[in-house]
Amino acid sequence: MLAGGPFTTESVNRGPFLAPEVAVVGGGVIGLAIAWRCARRGLRVVVHDPAPGSGASGVAAGMLSPVVEAHFGEDELTGLLADSAARWPGFAAELTEAAGTPIGYRTDGTLVVGLTGDDLAEARRLWTYQQGLGLPITPLRPSQVRDREPALTLRLRGGAFAATDHQVDPRRLVTALRTAAERAGARLVDTPVTDLSEVVAPVTVVAAGCGAAALTGLPVRPVKGQILRLRAPDGGPPGFRHVIRGYADGEPVYLVPRADGEVVVGATVEERSDTAVSAGAVLRLLRAAVDLVPDLAEYDLVETVAGLRPGTPDNAPVLGPLPGRPGVVVATGHHRHGIVLAPVTADLIADLVVTGTPDPLLAPFGADRFTCGAARPGSTGRSKQSIEEDGWT
Repeated sequence: MLAGGPFTTESVNRGPFLAPEVAVVGGGVIGLAIAWRCARRGLRVVVHDPAPGSGASGVAAGMLSPVVEAHFGEDELTGLLADSAARWPGFAAELTEAAGTPIGYRTDGTLVVGLTGDDLAEARRLWTYQQGLGLPITPLRPSQVRDREPALTLRLRGGAFAATDHQVDPRRLVTALRTAAERAGARLVDTPVTDLSEVVAPVTVVAAGCGAAALTGLPVRPVKGQILRLRAPDGGPPGFRHVIRGYADGEPVYLVPRADGEVVVGATVEERSDTAVSAGAVLRLLRAAVDLVPDLAEYDLVETVAGLRPGTPDNAPVLGPLPGRPGVVVATGHHRHGIVLAPVTADLIADLVVTGTPDPLLAPFGADRFTCGAARPGSTGRSKQSIEEDGWT
């Protein structure tokens, strides 16, 4: 997309920072990952964000769940999730080396559990669908689940194990991406962008989350999510090591353990645009969490926070050129999948910027699908209940 055709690293001036060739609007995980990838290719990159990592990235739990997050009617999105998850081991290793700091990447896997018979039936309905897609999820008897995680309640009725669903710490990830991007030559500026006409660069990448709606006119809406952060009282690691996604008396909840003793508990899904934390949400999340792992009642409650996911009408991301705006590329609307989709998004957008040719993987996620009569890749078959089961990931 850059003037003069495909860009090469040999053409870069390695002296003082000149006018940017790529401007990234948004300094969350998606924007910083794109900036890093573009800078690594030799492009002069500037990132506009007054507070990098302060949006959805700072609230996300960091689950990398291509299997458990596969929902009915989202075939194209499921394929993109699986593709990106397969890139995560290499992405994590490369980023850790480039930034010189850990990102909390763990590969212990994810347990899906049901507390009651009805809870198990709901969980089984979804993992049966996932098995039908050929995704690696293994049903377990109650004793097998507790063998993997003795901290789980004796009352649970069963579960399943997704070995390839991993996790990362999004807050550490933001720090590492910022460091790696700056070391690669990208420059961060704290000037907010309220209109794309304010940006002077041959290519502008809009990765502004919910802010993309005002900048592009795309139907990106805020979807509120409230989460909790607990900490093991003895200062050690949590009493369980797998990510746990469960249903407790009809309440969906997930528990994400960190090596430093933190446990992230989430998350609500609310079609609202405020970021207030409600007592009712805290109560529901804590009750479900303690129902599944009773020891959590003794943990310290250290943070309650709400953030806004960038959702779209079909809950799939918007990736690629913005119709009618030459030189503008969008990478937004990731909803609950921003962390897991960071590697594939960054790679595909960087390729597009360099070559001007969209990868075929982008085709189902173009902005033009929201024009009249365009097909949508993710909404068919989604029920209200399954949408309400979504959370921060």
